[in-house]
Amino acid sequence: MSSTRSGLPPREQSHKKRSPKKGSRKKKKKASALTIFLRTLLTLMFVLALGVGLYIGHLSVTLDQVIEDTGTEEKVAPEQSAKVKPLTMLLLGTDYRPETKTHLTDVMMVIAMNPETKSATVVSLPRDTLVELKGYKADKLNHFYPNFLVQEKKTGITAKYEMKTMMSKFFDLNIDYVTVVNFQGFRDVVDALGGIDVNVDADMCYRDRADNTNINLKKGPQHLSGEDALGYVRYRKSNCRPKTKASDDFDRNRRQNEVLHALIDQAKSLDGVLGAAKVIQSVGKNMETDLESQQMKNIIGAYWNISKENVAFMPVTGQWKNPYVYLNGEELDKAKQALKDELAGIKPKADEAGGAEAAEAGG
Repeated sequence: MSSTRSGLPPREQSHKKRSPKKGSRKKKKKASALTIFLRTLLTLMFVLALGVGLYIGHLSVTLDQVIEDTGTEEKVAPEQSAKVKPLTMLLLGTDYRPETKTHLTDVMMVIAMNPETKSATVVSLPRDTLVELKGYKADKLNHFYPNFLVQEKKTGITAKYEMKTMMSKFFDLNIDYVTVVNFQGFRDVVDALGGIDVNVDADMCYRDRADNTNINLKKGPQHLSGEDALGYVRYRKSNCRPKTKASDDFDRNRRQNEVLHALIDQAKSLDGVLGAAKVIQSVGKNMETDLESQQMKNIIGAYWNISKENVAFMPVTGQWKNPYVYLNGEELDKAKQALKDELAGIKPKADEAGGAEAAEAGG
């Protein structure tokens, strides 16, 4: 699931690539708290977009309209319905906001869903992953989507289709659909719910005129707007005077969980119910997909009551050597197999499931 400088996750202004050096010492790069947060948030947003209308009768018209506006008009054959066929989806979270106009993919996930087992497996990759595939120029993973967007006018092939094709090859797996959600969607969802209540753990100040970032939060209980909530989970260190205390990975991991819980609590509240239509609309405005409208409704029917215990998250980690992340080959192989097992209805062994849960809990 941003354009940042001097302390926030780095945004590349140039797509010039440096070749990896052989034999160089590789340092472990911890997963970005924002990436972890957005990975969870995007899943939540997608569920909200597809499922909330089933619980609140008067919102069904709004939900149907969003589905019709967002999905494609193609028909879905009965045997291809999500109600009977396991499906895969590529989920991209871009750093796009109106003030930045950028489309770097900070969140990259592949989701396998099985209607018979009512379960799903979600595999995520670091944004700086070095991708070396035959037919593609070696580059960071999060550069490909904006590059494909530039090429659309020349090739006539959509960036979404190009990403789906490339990631199918990368995972040695046919990916059925692709969905793209952006940062603006996060801010709109928080605002649609009337903001969230958070106990800010420290003063936080960071400013960046290049993208109009203005994080200025005070320690203590706060009611955060969408913009402030985004700043809360993005904050790394200060460039203000006087400087405020910097954050480490553990601080950011804790904050992303805190905000996620606050979102869930607010969604259950009266304000959340009253704002649910706006939530659905805001997700629809900030989401692009090649899902057929009919298939989106099929997914609702198949997965609206999926248990969070039946959703397995498998973040693939790696070694950081500027400017790339070199993926852990063993983890990647396990993730690829987990996706295939999900589609085949094969449940993971107890020790593997426990290991995945422990990795997720550790961030």
